[in-house]
Amino acid sequence: MPRVPAHLRERALGMLQGGMRTADVARAINCNVRTVRRLRQRYRETGRTADRPRSGRPRVTTPAQDRYIRTSHLRDRYRMATTTARVTPGTHNPSISAQTVRNRLREAGLRACRPVVRQVLTRHHRQQRRLWAQTHRRWTRQDWQKVLFTDESRFCLTRGDGRIRVYRRRNERYTEACTLERDRFGGGGSVMVWGGVSQHHRTELVVIAGNLNAVRYREDILLPHVVPFLQAHPDMTLQHDNATSHTARSVRDFLQDRNVSVLPWPAKSPDLNPIEHVWDLLDRRVRARA
Repeated sequence: MPRVPAHLRERALGMLQGGMRTADVARAINCNVRTVRRLRQRYRETGRTADRPRSGRPRVTTPAQDRYIRTSHLRDRYRMATTTARVTPGTHNPSISAQTVRNRLREAGLRACRPVVRQVLTRHHRQQRRLWAQTHRRWTRQDWQKVLFTDESRFCLTRGDGRIRVYRRRNERYTEACTLERDRFGGGGSVMVWGGVSQHHRTELVVIAGNLNAVRYREDILLPHVVPFLQAHPDMTLQHDNATSHTARSVRDFLQDRNVSVLPWPAKSPDLNPIEHVWDLLDRRVRARA
C-alpha cells in the first residue's frame, strides 16, 4: 500500500465504519481505491492501520566496512571522505560514494567541522605554561579579583573572511546586486581596540588608530587609562601579554617608576586571558550588524 499519513488512515477507517462507499472514501483522502480496500482488510486481520515493517533500501556497506570507515577516520582526522570512498568496495558497485562515507561517519557521531586554530607551542612554551599554572594554582577567587586583564584586538568591519558566496544567473557577474564594494587601499575595513576587565571593574574601550608600538602604548593607553585606573584601585595588578609593545624597556621602566605591579605571563598563552571571551562577544555583535 502506498504511504498514507496516519491521520488519513484513521479518517478513512472512520468513514468506512460510518457506511461510506470505498470509492467515496478514496476520493475524499485522494488515494487509490485499492489502497482503501487493503486498509480495511488489514484492519480486519490485525486490528491496526499501520504499514507492515519494510526493509528499506539495502545498505551498500557491510558492518566490517562500517567499522573500517570509522577506524580510518579516527586514526587520521583529516582524511577526506572521497579518499575512503575510492578504496572501499560496495556491495553492488566497484566503490561507494563519498556521501555514503559521510553517512556512516555521522552514524558513528563523527561530523566534518572546521578545526580550531591554536598557537604553535614548543617544549619551552609548554614548560613555562606548566610552571605558571603551578605557581598560581593556590590563588583564590579573591586573588584573581585583583587582576586587571588587558589586551588589544582587531575587528573586521566588512565581510572579508573569504567565504562570501553570491547566487547569480548567467551573464549577471557585473550586475549591481551581484558585486561587492570594497576599498582595498583606503583602509577603514578594520579597527583595533584596547580594553581591560576585572571581576568588578572595566576600563574604557580605546580605539587605536594605526599600529601600536611601545611609545603609543605608553602615551595613549598606559598614561591616560591604566595608571589612573590603578591609582584608583591600588590593590589591583596589571596583566598584559608579551607583545613587543608591552615588553619594551621604555614600557617596563615606565611601569616600574609608577610602582605598577605586573602579573608575569607565559608566552603564547592568549587562552589563559579571560578578556578573550569579551572579544568573542564583541566580534559576534560586530558581525551581526547590517
